[in-house]
Amino acid sequence: MTDDFRNHWQQLNWYDLSLRINSKTACDVEQALSADKLTREDFMALLSPAAAAYLEPLAQRAQQLTRQRFGHVVSFYVPLYLSNLCANDCTYCGFSMSNRMKRKTLDAAEIERECLAIKALGFEHLLLVTGEHQAKVGMNYFRQYIPAIRAHFSSLMMEVQPLTQQEYAELKTLGLDGVLVYQETYHPTTYLQHHLHGQKQDFHWRLATPDRLGRAGIDKIGLGALIGLSNNWRTDCYLLAEHLFYLQQTYWQSRYSISFPRLRPCAGGIEPASILSEPQLVQLICAFRLFAPDVELSLSTRESAFFRDHMIPIAINSVSAGSKTQPGGYADDVPPELEQFEPHDSRTPQQVAQAISDTGLQPVWKDWDGYLGRSAQ
Repeated sequence: MTDDFRNHWQQLNWYDLSLRINSKTACDVEQALSADKLTREDFMALLSPAAAAYLEPLAQRAQQLTRQRFGHVVSFYVPLYLSNLCANDCTYCGFSMSNRMKRKTLDAAEIERECLAIKALGFEHLLLVTGEHQAKVGMNYFRQYIPAIRAHFSSLMMEVQPLTQQEYAELKTLGLDGVLVYQETYHPTTYLQHHLHGQKQDFHWRLATPDRLGRAGIDKIGLGALIGLSNNWRTDCYLLAEHLFYLQQTYWQSRYSISFPRLRPCAGGIEPASILSEPQLVQLICAFRLFAPDVELSLSTRESAFFRDHMIPIAINSVSAGSKTQPGGYADDVPPELEQFEPHDSRTPQQVAQAISDTGLQPVWKDWDGYLGRSAQ
């Protein structure tokens, strides 16, 4: 095993961490709230049950740091689903190979129509999403279509199957700026229970993916845990913070983002093993803002319009809007039978932008140019 986060992860005991988090006191929380720079012990305190009584001061501190670091802007992005083909069988995902659903992979003409429809909505930041299918939606597919997609947009990110360092480096030359890769859960036994078939069964290969991204020089690396998959969301999210901290220290040239996906309804979906209430989600997001003040915190359309409208002004600086989670959803209005999960905030991008403007913040459709942070080709 090469030197990467897996070595550090092996030194962390899930059950010991859970006990330490749950043992934090009100005094520990108050100390964390007053700290200029949080330690990992401070972060534990802000994740702990004891911090539930401090939601208001936690939110106030998070909002103060968000405004200091990011001003009054909130950037917009949108996902483009290229394919719902998948060679994995995962208990929580609508694209899972065992689900009886219509499968579709966009061709060149369909991709062009989707790009034009998305551009007409005003978006400049695009997230490409596929199911994990190396044979039919792998590097050959990406080589064929990414340059044409990139020509339409100011920045391009991907959420696809984990790739090799060399493949990420090649995709960077084709116009890729960032990659989202969620570990789903940092608890290996739980991970195996929910990944029943396919390459995604390999916990350690996935865990080392952000290291490969860092070594390939990818500009932005997005992390997250699927909240509710394990029976202890606090410990999963603490390990997510450990992962972030390690990566920031090791690959300091890259930027980072954190997302907070909760399990959402989908075909063949499962019940969450742990329930994260909305007040607890506020606590979690604010704790991350205090722990990592300069990191982008993102909130997708998995959450309700009401929750997003109230959470964005506190600590969020990147949002999706008008998301269609099925291939062909923008131009061809493909029925939702093809979708990965059911979005909760179904407003148009313009409605979301107006709601953000009404809070005194500025929606930003473009805050990045194609040549920024990219070496000349």
